[in-house]
Amino acid sequence: MENTLAPQPVDTNTIYNQAANLLVEQQVSPEQAIDTMVANGIPEDQARAVVEDLRGQISNAIKQQAQKDILWGAVWCVGGTIATMANIGFIFWGAIVFGGIQLIKGLINYSKAE
Repeated sequence: MENTLAPQPVDTNTIYNQAANLLVEQQVSPEQAIDTMVANGIPEDQARAVVEDLRGQISNAIKQQAQKDILWGAVWCVGGTIATMANIGFIFWGAIVFGGIQLIKGLINYSKAE
């Protein structure tokens, strides 16, 4: 009698958690994440599908945060400029600089998102 062990099915949440850990926490490339998951017994097609799905989700999250940074950066920058130009006796450098930095950060992150 041969005693072979069949591979145990892996819970989908466990697969997603492992992929998220590799991509976000350890910041490995998608191919390295797939290779690591395959080495841990996850079928390659399933590992590839999960990694691609997570990459899309991560990209969308980055774009959403970048859009918020762009919006609020523009609000602070324009608001500070308008308040300064209203000639009420103050120069709102903090709002202008903070808004400009946040606006630029948002634009850079939006362009980096895949």
